[in-house]
Amino acid sequence: MPPSVPDAIERAGLNDIPPSALVRVYLEKRQDLARYFSMRLGSEAAAEDVVQDIYVRIVTAEIGQVDNPAAYLYRLGSNLMLDRLKQQRRAEARDDAWHSGQYRRSGGEDLANTPSAEDAAASRQRILRLSAAIEELPPQRRRAFELHKLEGRSHAETAAAMGISRSAVEKHISAALKHLLSRLDR
Repeated sequence: MPPSVPDAIERAGLNDIPPSALVRVYLEKRQDLARYFSMRLGSEAAAEDVVQDIYVRIVTAEIGQVDNPAAYLYRLGSNLMLDRLKQQRRAEARDDAWHSGQYRRSGGEDLANTPSAEDAAASRQRILRLSAAIEELPPQRRRAFELHKLEGRSHAETAAAMGISRSAVEKHISAALKHLLSRLDR
């Protein structure tokens, strides 16, 4: 069992510092606080963390006159406990979201959401064929395709950028897509 706070204060040579009324009440109620938060949290270790946080807060914060120091300590501890629980839930939700984005369940097991080596190699080959097919396009058709499909511009924006009609852009895009599909289907 860890040493009591009064023992730790004595060993640290802090007995010469007169404790505030709040610290004195804390030292008197420390065991009660630990039991109280242990029951609420279901863990002695978590309760000890909350009780320690109470101590740190009351010795580091500038706290004015407190009418009911014991009630203040319990309220402070409850707020700290709730903050810890909220933080823990947010961390768990963040971890769950990351996990579900990285893995999928199949037959009660977690499977990585990454493609197989064969699928990855096939995708790389398909991208290389697509890039080569784009390079085969005539310059004007390739420019229209790149502006519209790769940069996401509308037909009107592509036409304005190229100085041609919208109808010409539509024809270029249609011809480019036919060419690319024919190259990818090989």
